[in-house]
Amino acid sequence: MSATDVLARFRAEVGAAVTRAARASGEIGERNAKLRERTRELAAQARERKVGPGAQATSGEVQETAAGFRADRGLAVEQVPSAAELTAPVPVETEWVTLGSSAVAGPSGQLPRVSDDDEDFSQSRILY
Repeated sequence: MSATDVLARFRAEVGAAVTRAARASGEIGERNAKLRERTRELAAQARERKVGPGAQATSGEVQETAAGFRADRGLAVEQVPSAAELTAPVPVETEWVTLGSSAVAGPSGQLPRVSDDDEDFSQSRILY
């Protein structure tokens, strides 16, 4: 084989690869366009049915079936709270803290040290 034949063969193979890549890219573009359109349709349906806050929760039976489906296929199964748990009021614990300019002992029970270093933020005059 001469150098010209090798070069011609190389150009033909590169041309064929570029053609295949362009065809594949076009097919993927079409698939993505269809997927985006389907997503728009589903979003419109969800808006019409007012899915979101105030929507009816999925029944426990359907949730169990879905969890079993995922588990059978080795997929992650997210533990979600039940509808009753979501609607139950959550108790809030409040701890009152008095703010002031006096230093408070840290976890070790010692007060922060005092120095003139303005970059040492553990100093009581900067920290508190």
